[in-house]
Amino acid sequence: MAHVHPLANGLRTDHPVPGLPFVDDSHIPLDEGPEAIEAVGRHAASGMWGRCDPNHSGGWHAFTTDPLQHSLGWSVRYHPEHGRTVLLMRDNDTSDLHSQWSGEQVLFRAGGYWWTGATWYRPGQVWDPVEERFERRKCRAAVTVSAADMLDGHADPARAYVGKVTTFAPEDPAPENWLDHLALWAERHQEQDDALPLERCVVDVASPELTGARLLGLPEMAELGGITASTLRAYISRGNSEVPQPQATVNGRDQWARAVADDWVEARQRSSEGIRATMSAGDRDNLSPGAAAVRDRFADDFHDTLWDRPDVRKRWILRQRNETAVREVADALAWNVAVSLDRILPTDILGPTVEGAVLNDLGESIELHERRRERGKPEEEENWWHLNLTRRVAKMLDWYIRHHPDAAQWCIGEIMRAANSRWDIPAQQTIRTLRQALALDGELSEEARETYFALLSPPEHTDD
Repeated sequence: MAHVHPLANGLRTDHPVPGLPFVDDSHIPLDEGPEAIEAVGRHAASGMWGRCDPNHSGGWHAFTTDPLQHSLGWSVRYHPEHGRTVLLMRDNDTSDLHSQWSGEQVLFRAGGYWWTGATWYRPGQVWDPVEERFERRKCRAAVTVSAADMLDGHADPARAYVGKVTTFAPEDPAPENWLDHLALWAERHQEQDDALPLERCVVDVASPELTGARLLGLPEMAELGGITASTLRAYISRGNSEVPQPQATVNGRDQWARAVADDWVEARQRSSEGIRATMSAGDRDNLSPGAAAVRDRFADDFHDTLWDRPDVRKRWILRQRNETAVREVADALAWNVAVSLDRILPTDILGPTVEGAVLNDLGESIELHERRRERGKPEEEENWWHLNLTRRVAKMLDWYIRHHPDAAQWCIGEIMRAANSRWDIPAQQTIRTLRQALALDGELSEEARETYFALLSPPEHTDD
């Protein structure tokens, strides 16, 4: 999902985004509920759209195209305890933000940090295949900064203004005297019926993670990720959503929190590209262990056929050709075979087959344990140690990992998720079972096996 950036605060928001101007939202029926907001963008004019949905953590979220300026739209998140956020967006961005608000997120700050109403979390980057969501990683020692905290009596609302959506230009610079604008918003806010107290109106988050000493510039960020600064700039210019949003901009330069950068590096290592790079490290063609073995085997076969068989060699050999030249041709032919593994055994067929076989073995192990308990056989308190794979299934999983490590990554994620949902088996225990089975019956080296499964294992404490 692409990063989205709000353009302005609605005047009736309870949680102003720092630095953004305030725009009059009186023509949007915020007080009439989500269906009324959705209706503004439904069938009113061509090019307009709107939607509303209940939120599982309480309240609702909705969006609509602005009826006066169709290139803009309004996104609203309402929580029965924490009030509402009202943001002016580019109309094409409203649906993306709507999706991001479908979970526990009440609001976002500091480049993707999000708040549940009780706890601040860092931007979600590392995928948890069991929970089927990004891991929730707490922001260290986070302090919620309210509007009351920021208004110390020095701001002058007379120096501020409320914008109109019909004259709003997204490219205009943000107001420099933003605290004056916040003071004007506070005056208008307190005039509303049942206004949320300023002490509960969240403006920002403060944390040791977000101090200047813990921020990294683009060169440091790129070095940490193992890429060049120019490559990172290219990712950002293309809108690559896997690069986290910066937490601050200092003198026009993007800055990232070190904690966010570390999560990004971990996510890169666990990505398909990261898995492939790790498993192909040290190979001259950057091939996975299984693909490299195929290349070497076919290279020898081709060389033997082209050079060592006189009946074949005499048909094509020329005086200027030699064994070295033939070896080069054989290597090239073998490389073509190695990079065509998916044509030999398609991963879209193999993956679900391996997943089903592994889950079947786990299910039979659990049924065996249940029968032992019914017969009164003593069992240890923890039964996961007894989970096992049959030799053939273990060897097939090992082959899959060696030849298609990135596709096998997703397959194992589905196995962990299914084992957890069907039998309440912890993900770490599933990983342990698979790793032990491959240690007994697989061909991966111990180092490669431990490295691979370390990248797949979910952290045991994701909320710390």
